[in-house]
Amino acid sequence: MASLSFYIVDVFAETKYAGNQLAVFTDAGHLSSEQMQEIAKEINFSETTFILSPDLREGGYDVRIFTPTKELPFAGHPTLGTAFVLQQFVIRQAVEQVNLNLSVGQIPVTISYQNAHPDVLWMRPNPPTFGATVTADAIAPIFTLNTDDIDSHLPIQEVSTGVPFLIVPLKSLDALQRIYVNTDRLMTLVENLQAKEVFVFCSETRHAN
Repeated sequence: MASLSFYIVDVFAETKYAGNQLAVFTDAGHLSSEQMQEIAKEINFSETTFILSPDLREGGYDVRIFTPTKELPFAGHPTLGTAFVLQQFVIRQAVEQVNLNLSVGQIPVTISYQNAHPDVLWMRPNPPTFGATVTADAIAPIFTLNTDDIDSHLPIQEVSTGVPFLIVPLKSLDALQRIYVNTDRLMTLVENLQAKEVFVFCSETRHAN
């Protein structure tokens, strides 16, 4: 049986065993799409990435991203985590930028260092594109909220830098905490949208600092 090398990375974390987990397979170009999907299903993290080759192509590294059920053209924490693995275990030297060739195009990730170790990674996604808008009357019942809970100063709108999401602004943290999702209504809404997932946010924070 063939063996594969991979790394488990904790993204958006300052300590081990925290943040968003990511599995990164290196030199995976010999795998078929079907095999990558089965591996991602077996790992069962929110995303698994596959570096197709340790060699540069047009200044970047070819990478594919899979959830347990499908391939994604782009996603945030897999991009950052894969860039870290590339710097640490493929490039093996301090570089200021690593470019990932994803389905949406080449995404640059800049890296700052502290004591010769990567400290902070920043990615520059594609410019956002804006899609359909949704009314407060349509969205409020989906989250068992009142229309007054929706922040009318901002649109409820599809936004994408690679994968579309419906962005829903709320007025308060209280409203955010009262959300109870009506799944049937949500599925009905997204049938007519490009976005199949929703981000709900408010400008209030749980802690002052």
